[in-house]
Amino acid sequence: MTQMSRRQMIGTSLAGAAAISVGMQSILTTEAKANAFRKPQRVIDTHQHLWDLEKVKLPWLESAPDVLRKKYWLEDYREASKGYQVETIYMEVDVAEDQLDKEAEIISEVGRDKSNRMLGAILGSRPSSDDFEKYVDRQLDRGVVKGFRRVLHGGNTPAGACLTPEFVRGMKILGERNLSFDLCMRPKELRDGYQLAKQCPGTRFVVDHCGNADPKAFGRLAKENLNPAHDANDWRVAMKQLASLPNVICKISGIVASAPEGWTDEDLAPIVNHCLDSFGADRVVFGGDWPVCLLGAPLLNWMDALSRIVSSRPQKEQDQLWYENAAKFFSVG
Repeated sequence: MTQMSRRQMIGTSLAGAAAISVGMQSILTTEAKANAFRKPQRVIDTHQHLWDLEKVKLPWLESAPDVLRKKYWLEDYREASKGYQVETIYMEVDVAEDQLDKEAEIISEVGRDKSNRMLGAILGSRPSSDDFEKYVDRQLDRGVVKGFRRVLHGGNTPAGACLTPEFVRGMKILGERNLSFDLCMRPKELRDGYQLAKQCPGTRFVVDHCGNADPKAFGRLAKENLNPAHDANDWRVAMKQLASLPNVICKISGIVASAPEGWTDEDLAPIVNHCLDSFGADRVVFGGDWPVCLLGAPLLNWMDALSRIVSSRPQKEQDQLWYENAAKFFSVG
């Protein structure tokens, strides 16, 4: 209620004031319902980034917004997630290729300290390389690895890169070791991810960031000609296709980083709901994508928004999203 509306109310008749009061109570009740939500009792954030730029090089940060071009470490994450009981799975940060082992060494040390509440790590990799198998086994010896990722949406990565015989071979190596692979790719190339997962039925895949869906392609934002990265319906069909494979799950993450200023829950809900409905309650996990999420909102804003979006779903399904599925998928209890 604005200051101007309060002044107007003072000047109305008693009858008019009563009517306005009733109306305002209705509005406030509606707002209260919209803002009311139950925070999950436990969260496993399956997409926690950490980086110390004095220890590792992240070439992609050179052209990134200033907000990301600094150190983000454990104490910063604890502050960013304050109010939620969070455990994490570390997600690789696309370090320079010659520093993959160094990143793994640093994160393995963090993971071995149980007070850090890090349950495991998804490490960077080059699945097409000749020494990929040796690299995987070397990381397994560190004791914290749960899977691997190679970012596929980088500017130098061509479409179809994940379908080469060498890449497919690498995926099958992961399957033999019960390790997962995160698919982080352009929305227009999601069908490549489908073909890859179909060729590797023994390997478990995670579709990152709701298939990198762009909120600007949906709902009211689609009407504002904000130049979305993809067509909404094409994304829906591709995600349904991926969901048809039993060895693929979806990570509800990342979308807030692409949301324009002034975004609302309703702008993110079409993406979240399509993923939840397509993959089902037992094949979705939560990811914070901090600190990259800061491009669109603080981590708490994203978590609160997701809590509200799923608040009408059965409590069991909410628990599965927030922690149960991740605990099962990554075997972390």
